Amino acid sequence: MAGIREILAGTPAAGTVVLRPPVPGDLGWVVQRNGALYAAEYGWDETYEALVARIVADYAARADRRGEAAWIAEVAGERAGCVFCMRKDERTAQLRLLLVEPSARGLGIGGRLVDECLAFARRAGYREVVLWTNDVLDAARRIYQRAGFELTASQPHHSFGHDLVGQDWRLALK
Repeated sequence: MAGIREILAGTPAAGTVVLRPPVPGDLGWVVQRNGALYAAEYGWDETYEALVARIVADYAARADRRGEAAWIAEVAGERAGCVFCMRKDERTAQLRLLLVEPSARGLGIGGRLVDECLAFARRAGYREVVLWTNDVLDAARRIYQRAGFELTASQPHHSFGHDLVGQDWRLALK
């Protein structure tokens, strides 16, 4: 019956969400989906996709599985989101590339991905987690605030073909 409801409603049930580590093909998907979604939703140009490609390449090249991790969210077997936890320095992790597919929004995937990232950072011994985002990303900002992050700085910049306001956020881990 749940499957029938999902089909009729056109949205999957939250219980069908799985978080897993990346497998071959996932890192390319992260780059492609970030580029395509941010272009469609915010008009960002190819320089954003290039930034994502550099972040993903750094993650893959370092292969620091004790201090860094990534997760792919799946809904009913389809990729629906991602997040990366990367080493900024010995005591600081950086949350990067949080993304949730439009078709999967409202299922709590963003919050689950952030929670998984924070749990990993704690297990890895980090003392804090930082992130950089832009103020136009309202839904992500709400997720970060619910997780306990605090805004520490704001700075106007011109990136990705637009005038934006970058934001630095921080969460002390306990």
